[in-house]
Amino acid sequence: MRRLDARELTGRSSTHIHWLEEPACALHVDVVAPFLALRAAAAQAGFDLLPASSFRDFSRQRVLWNAKYRGERPALDREGRLIDMSALAPAERIEAILCWSALPGASRHHWGTDLDVYDRAAVAEGYELQLVPAEYAPGGLFAALDVWLAEHLERYGFYRPYQRDLGGVSPEPWHISYAPLATECLQALSPEVLRDALQEGDVEGGEALIARVPELHERFALRVEAARPSVLQHELGDHRRMV
Repeated sequence: MRRLDARELTGRSSTHIHWLEEPACALHVDVVAPFLALRAAAAQAGFDLLPASSFRDFSRQRVLWNAKYRGERPALDREGRLIDMSALAPAERIEAILCWSALPGASRHHWGTDLDVYDRAAVAEGYELQLVPAEYAPGGLFAALDVWLAEHLERYGFYRPYQRDLGGVSPEPWHISYAPLATECLQALSPEVLRDALQEGDVEGGEALIARVPELHERFALRVEAARPSVLQHELGDHRRMV
């Protein structure tokens, strides 16, 4: 598998990415085939599995971060309630954003290994996708997809890194990750690599963030579910034929 350098790990380069037309998304070159195989299996089960988000570079993550920090984009607390950013001190804004949004340079979406997925077949015309836990909970719009993913993800090398609240990122049942490669990327994303990326970027709260890099790296990058050994051993195999 193709390993990432420091700039690719932090989303400052996209030389590891392949852009797909159908479905429209951008993935690490070695994740395309496993994802297409997963999507084909989902189709056989009646789901139209689509990425709501795939690769996202540093610049895009910075736009999202800065907009939330300034209160220009909605931010939610761990219970899914809107937060008034103007009422928060800088340190509190950082904590609030990190519940649901990654720090620029630390997003797993930079690697091209991770996607946010949903079932287009379950979405009625005019419905605005929210990507909140209630959509994937029992009785929710994507409850059936949630069950199917739990039963089939590992066969294709994927798992869900944000299944439980571990004190970092809030649970995200829509977020799937190609375990063999994402695990390597996480090991390579050191505090030093992250600090270098932040020092280059115009990120709101930058000085405070840089001072807290070791702590934020541990809580919001490292503190995720570990993939099972059997998933880490997934081989691309015949999936390559689907690219």
